[in-house]
Parts: sequence; C-alpha cells; structure tokens
Amino acid sequence: MSHTADQDPQAAQHRKFLARALELARDNVVHEGGRPFGAVLVRDGEIIAEGVNTIHINGDLTGHAELEAMRRATIEAGEPRLDGCTIYASGHPCPMCLSAMYLAGVSAVYYACSQEDGEPYGLSSADIYRELTLPAPQRQLQMEYLPLAEGPALYRDWQARKDRE
Repeated sequence: MSHTADQDPQAAQHRKFLARALELARDNVVHEGGRPFGAVLVRDGEIIAEGVNTIHINGDLTGHAELEAMRRATIEAGEPRLDGCTIYASGHPCPMCLSAMYLAGVSAVYYACSQEDGEPYGLSSADIYRELTLPAPQRQLQMEYLPLAEGPALYRDWQARKDRE
C-alpha cells in the first residue's frame, strides 16, 4: 500500500512545525508590529528554539527569525554547532540565514512561503541570491583583497591558543 503525502507521518510532522513557524510570524505581525517571519529549530522531533524577526525592535538587521532561533539554541548549548537540527521557516531563508545554517551544521530547512510569494511585498531576497552567483568583480558590492603582512599572524595566534586549550 502506498502512502500519499497526507498520510506520511514525516510529512505531517513537517507541516506541524511549519504551521508553528507561520503562527509565530503572524503573532509577530499582529501583536508586535514586526515583519512576517517566524522560525522553529527542531532536533530529534522536539522544538529546541523558536524565533521571530526582531528588526523592528532595535534596527539590528541580523534580527531574522532563523538567526534568532539559532542564536537562542547555541547560546543555551554554549557552543555554535547545530548538527542534526532542522529549521522550519515561514519564508524562504535569505542568504545570510542560509549561510549561518551551513556554518552551524543545520541538516535541513523547510519553508512555507517562496521567494515568489514574498516578491510583491518586498519580502524576497532573490535579487541577492542572483547577485551572489556573479563573479566578485561583477557584483554591485565592491570587494577587494588587500593583504597586510601581519594579517595571517592572527590565524596562527588563534590556532596556537586553541592548541593550548
């Protein structure tokens, strides 16, 4: 007997966590006046952290829902790794959030609203994703490597300190 997506328990669990992310996003808009983004961080089927977009609170442009959830989880754990975790986000993660997920070792991400869904409302980062596909010299943001002789010593000092710990 084959299972449809509606009968698949794993799909039902994904939908449950995505529904929670959407609920957080809606509450953020309605009760806090924030942007419509919520995120749920899950490990082994349990929610370990949640976040909403907090840019409206203090102007911190890194206050994205996914980063807020990851920040809470890593601070509580006292270490920056989130291996084996899944993020459920109300919207398609921006490149900053996606990069943080890679850096933290997040295993999967599911999102409820696409870039196309957000585009009419100015809530898409598709243009940044496109920009990042260009070679550095063709991007709008100027980026140049200007080596200083003392620069690499910082890395050696960090490694030496890490080796002593």
